[in-house]
Amino acid sequence: MADPTFLRRTDRGVTVALRAQPRARRTAVECSAEGALKVAVTAPAEDGKANAAVIALLANEWHLPRSNFDVAKGTTARDKVLSISGEPAALADRIVQWMREHD
Repeated sequence: MADPTFLRRTDRGVTVALRAQPRARRTAVECSAEGALKVAVTAPAEDGKANAAVIALLANEWHLPRSNFDVAKGTTARDKVLSISGEPAALADRIVQWMREHD
C-alpha cells in the first residue's frame, strides 16, 4: 500500500496533515475515502488543550511516544500539520498498518 495522501516522509521522520475538530462529543480518528485524516477530540480549542488532546490520541492510536510529536503548522487552526520524529520508513509503515486495521 502506498503512503496515504496525508502522510509525507521527511529526513527526520514524517509529517501528517489533518483536520482537527475540538469540542467533539467523542474522540475519534477517521480517514476519509479521499485520504484525509480527521481527528475529533473533546478538549476545547483554548490554551493548546485541543492540540495536546490530538497528539495524545494519535500517540495512543499509533503506539508512539507523545514526545515525538510537534505541531509544525496550524497551532491555532483546524487544519494542522504534525511532525513526528523517528525513522521515516518505520513510522510510515506503522501508520499504514493502523489504516489497514481500521478500514
